[in-house]
Amino acid sequence: MRGRVTAAFGRHYEIDTGKGLLQGYPRGKKSVFACGDEVEVLPQGEGQGAIVELHPRRSLLWRSDAFREKLIAANLSHIAIVVATEPGFSDLLLSRCIAAAESQAITPLIILNKSDLTAGLPLARERLAPFVALGYQLIELSALEGAEKLRPWLENRHSILVGQSGMGKSTLTNALIPEAKAATREISTALDTGKHTTTFARLYPLGEDGWMIDSPGLQAFGLAHLGEEELAEAFVEFRPFLGQCRFRDCRHEAEPGCAILAGVAAGRINARRFEHYRSIKAEIAEARRLNPGW
Repeated sequence: MRGRVTAAFGRHYEIDTGKGLLQGYPRGKKSVFACGDEVEVLPQGEGQGAIVELHPRRSLLWRSDAFREKLIAANLSHIAIVVATEPGFSDLLLSRCIAAAESQAITPLIILNKSDLTAGLPLARERLAPFVALGYQLIELSALEGAEKLRPWLENRHSILVGQSGMGKSTLTNALIPEAKAATREISTALDTGKHTTTFARLYPLGEDGWMIDSPGLQAFGLAHLGEEELAEAFVEFRPFLGQCRFRDCRHEAEPGCAILAGVAAGRINARRFEHYRSIKAEIAEARRLNPGW
C-alpha cells in the first residue's frame, strides 16, 4: 500500500498509510528515505511493513560534507527558516539554507521569532535586511503569543521548520499543532545557544491537504553536493550577472571583467552575501579535495 514517511528513526520509519501508522523498514542495507517521502510498503506482521518502492520526489532538502550526507525532508513546497532575537543567529547558516532551498525550487520563508524581546530586534532586522531586499518573505512574531500569524503561510502547503537550536521551532509547532506536544526547553544563556529538544524530523498534518515538519536544530549545513554553477545559481542576486563575465570559465574570485565582482563593487550584490558565497564555495572545494568522489 502507498504511504508517506512521517518520521525517520535511523533505519526504521513511521509511515502513514491513510489507514493507520506502520513501522517501516527498508529492504537491504541502504536507508535512503526522508520525512515526506511517498513510498510503497508491504505490510508484514502487526503494525510493521517493508518499504519496497520510493515514488519520485518533487524536491529533496539535504545537507552534506566531505564524507557524510543527511537527508532532511522530501516533497517540500516551502522551507520556514526560524531565527530569533535571542539567542544570536548565524546569517551564514541562513544563506546556506536558502541556497539549498533555491537549488530544489523550494520557496524560503524567514521567521523572526521572539519579536517581543525588543532589545534585540533592531540588530536582528539589520542582519536580515539583505535577505528582505532580495524579496524573501520575513514574518515577525512571538511563538508564545502570535504564532497564528504564521498559519496562513504554511496551512495546506508542504513545509518544514529549520533553524539553529533555541530559535523556537518546537514552540511554534506546539502553537500551530497543539497535539504535537513537541518538547521545549529553556535556552542556555551562558552558551548563547539552545539545547536540542527535537532529535528527529516529524511530519504533522496542517490544513486539509497540507503538512509541516518539525526538524532537529541545525548547527551546520554543508552543501558539498552542489557544483560551482549550481551554487552561484542558488544565490538569486547573481542570476542577472551569470554568463556576463569576460571569461567563460570565470570563478568570480579576482578575474578581470568578472560581472559578479562588478556587481558587488556597484552595490547591486550585497557584500556580506558575497562573502557567504565565497565561504560556502571554499568549503565545497575542500570537501571535494578530501573526497574526489563528489
